[in-house]
Amino acid sequence: MFSNIVETLLNFFMDLGYFGVALGLMVEVIPSEIMLSYAGFLVAKNEISFIGAVIAGTIGGTLAQIFLYWLGYYGGRPIVEKYGKYLLIKKSHLDKSEEWFQRYGVGVIFSARFIPVVRHAISIPAGLAKMPLGRFTLYTVLAIIPWSIFFIYLGKQLGDKWKFIKEYAAPYMPYFIVGALLFIALYIFYSLFKKKKAI
Repeated sequence: MFSNIVETLLNFFMDLGYFGVALGLMVEVIPSEIMLSYAGFLVAKNEISFIGAVIAGTIGGTLAQIFLYWLGYYGGRPIVEKYGKYLLIKKSHLDKSEEWFQRYGVGVIFSARFIPVVRHAISIPAGLAKMPLGRFTLYTVLAIIPWSIFFIYLGKQLGDKWKFIKEYAAPYMPYFIVGALLFIALYIFYSLFKKKKAI
């Protein structure tokens, strides 16, 4: 199901324990869903702890997004368009992410993490818009924690079948998307209410 390269990389990262979980998510050469579910498999084998895996996954995932934020902040759109392909970010992903960021504001940094296409590139528009790093990091961490818990838990439950994570996770993804859209709606309502109150 997975190529030999992916298998080799997974084994390399996981041989490093918690640091490997964080490193694998930080460089993100393997989709986070796969990295986290494999970490869950190791939890099932009692090679690492569930809490430790969640912490490592959150740190690695957050650092990866901060790097993309800095790329937008310091490099600007031309640099992103030129080198984004090496980070598996297409121009269409960037366009969609910018559209979402401009339409829904900073609250989308949390909610977009659960929506396909947008979630991989949403950090770049935040950097381009010079969003405060502290706020960006907070929203990112709040989104990555449940994402990590979900896939590590599924990987733990699946055990030897962890490679089928995408098939098992698919029925749950609409709930993530609906929850994310609901959060966006609430955030927009709160922002409008706050502006109206300030007038």
